[in-house]
Amino acid sequence: MKKLVAILFASAFAVPAAFAQTPAPAPAQKPAAAPPAQAAPKAAEKKELTEQQKRMQQCNADAKKQQFKDNEARQSYMSTCLKGGGAPMTQQEKMTACNKQAADKAMKGDDRKAFMSKCLSS
Repeated sequence: MKKLVAILFASAFAVPAAFAQTPAPAPAQKPAAAPPAQAAPKAAEKKELTEQQKRMQQCNADAKKQQFKDNEARQSYMSTCLKGGGAPMTQQEKMTACNKQAADKAMKGDDRKAFMSKCLSS
């Protein structure tokens, strides 16, 4: 019994000692700075702009040309432009577009009337 207690006692101290410390990770080494000759080609490689980025550039250029007097008008224009709407449609353009959509869907009667009402109000 004394041997069993002695073994348990010794193992209680031995096991935590094995897990007490783990070696510290080696400090991360920074890669050597690239010589200027190699950095130039990377700077020359421009990523292609996304459609949204292209639209943002175009809308910004158009907004500068228009020289808005107040910020609200510019924000409104930019919002419409970025949504892809460009200049807002006139009532006649809306009517033409809605008529075409209704004709494509072969709508008649009350269905056409409800569709046209909803289409022209949006």
